[in-house]
Amino acid sequence: MARRRKRKSRRRQEGRRILEHVPQFSIESGEDKPVTAARKFIQAEGILPPALLLVKRNEHTTDRYFWAEKGLFGAQYVEENHFLFPSLRLLEGSPNQEPLAVASR
Repeated sequence: MARRRKRKSRRRQEGRRILEHVPQFSIESGEDKPVTAARKFIQAEGILPPALLLVKRNEHTTDRYFWAEKGLFGAQYVEENHFLFPSLRLLEGSPNQEPLAVASR
């Protein structure tokens, strides 16, 4: 039997496009849980919001987090509810803007 394709949410696609313009940081979780590793990295590096953190849990899994003024959120939640974040509203108005510098660790 053929599988049906999952419908892509327009709201989530728009949120994903907006998050492409946010600085990204890639880190390894090490011994910590991914969210703890992300919080420690933010604290150690003094990262200012908005930022997207890609935390590699193991060779197959990478967790995505969004660092906002209000705290740390799962990136999928932010994609679906990007309109709730004031720092993303600035990026929302300029779709032709070049992506900000991407940092990698």
